[in-house]
Amino acid sequence: MTALLAQLAPGNFRAPTLDFHALAPEIVLLVTLVVLVLLDSIKLERARASMPAVTNIGLLAALIPLVTLAADGGTRVMFGGSYVVDPMSLVLKALFIVSAYVVVLLSTNYVAEGDYWESEYYVLLVSSVLGMVVMASSRDLIGIFVALELLSIPAYMLAAWRKGDVRSNEAGLKYYLMGVFASAILLYGMSLVFGVGGSTRLVDIGLRLEEIGTEGVPVVTLALVFVLIGFAFKVSAVPFHVWAPDTYEGAPTPVTAFLAVASKAAGFVALIQIVYFCFIVRPDIIQPIFFVLAVLSMTVGNLIALRQTNVVRMLAYSGIAQAGFMLAPFVVAGELPVQSRQAVVIYLVIYAAMNLGAFAVVIAIARKTGSGEIESFGGLFQYMPGMAVALTLFLASLIGIPPLGGWYAKFSVFKVLVEAQTGLGWATAIVMAVNTAIAAYYYLRVARAMWFDDAPDGDTTPVKVPAGLTAAVTLALVATLVFGVLPGLLSDLTSFQPLALGG
Repeated sequence: MTALLAQLAPGNFRAPTLDFHALAPEIVLLVTLVVLVLLDSIKLERARASMPAVTNIGLLAALIPLVTLAADGGTRVMFGGSYVVDPMSLVLKALFIVSAYVVVLLSTNYVAEGDYWESEYYVLLVSSVLGMVVMASSRDLIGIFVALELLSIPAYMLAAWRKGDVRSNEAGLKYYLMGVFASAILLYGMSLVFGVGGSTRLVDIGLRLEEIGTEGVPVVTLALVFVLIGFAFKVSAVPFHVWAPDTYEGAPTPVTAFLAVASKAAGFVALIQIVYFCFIVRPDIIQPIFFVLAVLSMTVGNLIALRQTNVVRMLAYSGIAQAGFMLAPFVVAGELPVQSRQAVVIYLVIYAAMNLGAFAVVIAIARKTGSGEIESFGGLFQYMPGMAVALTLFLASLIGIPPLGGWYAKFSVFKVLVEAQTGLGWATAIVMAVNTAIAAYYYLRVARAMWFDDAPDGDTTPVKVPAGLTAAVTLALVATLVFGVLPGLLSDLTSFQPLALGG
């Protein structure tokens, strides 16, 4: 492990200190932010109609350098190894940017029709995405923390965007207070890690932890535990999940989709950076921690979701359970670093597609029902058959039914857990199988209401769905189907070289 980590030292890469091509996605997003702020400042209320279009143009423009960087191949290292642009980071940056693009499609009519402050909404959204993109390349404790705060602080304000709604205010306040508390724990843990490692670079810290030895010192365990607790909050893992249900239910639904997909994915990316480039040399510490987090998140999330009558709240607890599934590969990270890392990224990409699609359909249906209760979905197939079919497919994918993308996400995790030689890997796989069956019940309960129940008020008048919402549902559905029917495509995209994992 020492030799592999040593290969990541800056001296082994021949790259310029500052590479503007590698930084192009971040630069484009920063320029987009400046344009949005100037547009709002100069045109004032007249800028409202153009803000979504400008935002999406900026997001699409940020994808262009990602494509050119992927075509060039290779790894670009900057700032002494603290910032790395490699195939792994490119895939994750594309995930964040595309997810934000879909969220803007969900937000356009929702924000415009709700009489909310519109211009600042998109500024905060792009600011959060910029933090996520920076996170994907950060290999330094300082860079990771700054990126985490850059993506989190705008999210606190977005959660409380409906200023006249008590539930939205409550959502933002809970998210902010718990977020600040988690950041304090995380920062304290990072300070201990710095004290032990003598550096802020993850690879240097990993090498130092390897030198200390398997036994180590108590402060090493304390440092790793505090850091992992801080990130466990960001991904809403049990028992650090209490903020998620109330925040998801009270926040504007497009913001909920953003928090449930992009923000959660950013938390997992931070975990990937910390674990695979630093803590992987101490499986004796991280393996039991991730086992407990994964098992608790899967089980508690699914059991509480069984009792929910509100679809958004059900999806919130479902997201907690899904976080448990994504934490499962970390249990065997020390034994199968390449395969477990790939399993996490595959699950993140597919989860983003199917969960964004589910929220898009919920927003479309709420335009008619004005409610998120499961009973309000009754008779949906009679007056919105397209949306009923789409939501059924998204829910089936979340269960893991072939040939939808969700089956491959769960298969990838099962495969890496079973291939591991550790007992905890097999135990995690068994718990995951049981929880997959539990999740099928509450997902199918929503499908049953749409297909077999009558509309609660007897009104089956069709409702017009805005073009943006229709486009969002279509994009998510196509991605969900493609990833399930052609799993090799996603597998090839996430087949990173072992060196990129530091192990």
